[in-house]
Amino acid sequence: MLVASNRGPVSYTRAEDGTLSARRGGGGLVSGLSAIGPEADALWVCAALGDGDREAARSAQGRLDTGDTGGQPVRMLDIPSGTFEAAYHGIANSVLWFTHHMLYHTPLEPVFDEDFSGQWAGYEAYNAAFADALAQEAADGAAVLVQDYHLALVPGMLRARRPDLRIGHFSHTPWAPADYFRLLPDDVAAQVLAGMLGADRTAFLTARWARLFAECCARVLGATVEGGGPPREDAAPEGLSSDDAAPEDFSLTVTYEGRTTHVGVHPLGADGDFLRERAHRSDVADRLAQLRDQVGTGPDGAPRRVLVRVDRTELSKNIVRGLYAYRRLLADRPEWRERVVHLAFAYPSRQDLAVYRDYTAEVSRVAEEINREFGTGGWTPVVLHVKDDFARSLAAYRMADVALVNPVRDGMNLVAKEVPVVSDAGCVLVLSREAGAHEELAPDVLSVNPFDVRETAAALHSALEADPADRAERTRRLAATATSRPPARWFLDQLEALPG
Repeated sequence: MLVASNRGPVSYTRAEDGTLSARRGGGGLVSGLSAIGPEADALWVCAALGDGDREAARSAQGRLDTGDTGGQPVRMLDIPSGTFEAAYHGIANSVLWFTHHMLYHTPLEPVFDEDFSGQWAGYEAYNAAFADALAQEAADGAAVLVQDYHLALVPGMLRARRPDLRIGHFSHTPWAPADYFRLLPDDVAAQVLAGMLGADRTAFLTARWARLFAECCARVLGATVEGGGPPREDAAPEGLSSDDAAPEDFSLTVTYEGRTTHVGVHPLGADGDFLRERAHRSDVADRLAQLRDQVGTGPDGAPRRVLVRVDRTELSKNIVRGLYAYRRLLADRPEWRERVVHLAFAYPSRQDLAVYRDYTAEVSRVAEEINREFGTGGWTPVVLHVKDDFARSLAAYRMADVALVNPVRDGMNLVAKEVPVVSDAGCVLVLSREAGAHEELAPDVLSVNPFDVRETAAALHSALEADPADRAERTRRLAATATSRPPARWFLDQLEALPG
């Protein structure tokens, strides 16, 4: 078995003395691969992301030292930096990500010109490098699980090189409705879809994203779609049924140019055992004490309520509108002044892109503006942290009375699932209906339109007023749902569902 992803399970940095040091990563894929055991002899194929990675890949001639990877066989591809930049920043993060999250300011963007053509050629070359490596490494009839929008062309390319392989593809992002997806140049839109249809099975985090993918295949390629239920935004292409199956029963096929690809759904859950254990280590206890000191007590001497958000400053996370909603709460409901603190953890993301740097700066600006407008000598309404600290995030999860997760669009959003798992006394989750997690968690959350600041402020007020017993019961149910498909199970489900 082989797994292919842009980012691997380990990254390398060069120390001052010139030596390379390895740092293992986390996340669903790392947890998932650990579930299949060393006897599977699974190989992870990934790209070198920086200079340290490239040096490690060259010195190891591709196959990394398993002492650095925790025993996991890893082949790291030394793709030329120019090709990587074009594929990763030029196309994956600046075009495909924006398309699937519907983030374009369409009066001005996107603009598909000669620069785009050059970047797209880099994306094709990047995907071809993965397809070549996988074709070289795979045994006869091996299973290959390709990950995400960075490698959308790989399944089709690999199918041409090795038709004997069992190929799966998984999308970790949302999928755009057909009318929005067709912002892409026609040939590029067709290439992305045809590339993914090279897989025997392509899967998504929710039924909604799976249906929208099928809609695009029908509208852009003229493919035949059967089963699975209609897309939720638009009328169903002919051939889609109206049943709304559970993820494990979801069944949809797309037939194009004589090949049929199965489409599946696998919601990614939180790793409950790990989170509960990690959230009670000493470093988290230290951060918890620090945060409680920062939050303080209200005028009546009672502990202040705590509103928590933990996000990277990605444009899709909607942090600025969340701050606007909190400001509206304080303006419209003065009874909460000095009685609530918003712990806002906004960890910088993709700061090599100007639009992300600008967004991160705007988050800080709005937080400071709220503090100037409402703060007092003994009360800071927004406590903003921008340095990534997992222990501090877990401490905030534990003490949250309310958690705000309001993305404009999100494939899943694991924060929404993690907070209830480690909450000490119960937490009301205010959740955007545009988060993939909403499909599972909706019965026990306060749902909001992420663009409606007034509605979000009203939901925050209701959440802060919630009865403690009801809050605790909701949290219990949310935690059970959130941990029902942990990363290891999620990964094995995909492998077991692969045809052949």
